[in-house]
Amino acid sequence: QVQLVESGGGSELAGESLTVSCRYTGLTLRNPYVAWFRQAPGEEREGVVVIYLGGGSGLYDDSVKGRFIISHDADMRTVYLRMASLRPEDTGTYYCAAGGRRTLSGGDFAYWGQGTQVTVFP
Repeated sequence: QVQLVESGGGSELAGESLTVSCRYTGLTLRNPYVAWFRQAPGEEREGVVVIYLGGGSGLYDDSVKGRFIISHDADMRTVYLRMASLRPEDTGTYYCAAGGRRTLSGGDFAYWGQGTQVTVFP
């Protein structure tokens, strides 16, 4: 049974940094990818970044390039999202998801966490 559990959300001022974590268990996909998505109130969910758990760099949405960094600790079975230079528009519920493709399309991910809230104040 695949489980994804996010943690580390919180509130920050614009310009500050925050790291959220996604611990996964039971993931046995042949080509496992983990992505971060976010959804602001009243907005559609959007893909932020995806990473292949076997190695390599992340694929970032343009809105976070140069500010967010995704990393993976295989021993801890955890994917981290380091968010720097936060902006109010980064506010939302952040979800991690697991699937078998390098994509930022939510429909390609079968497994989802429950989400963690990130709020950025001006």
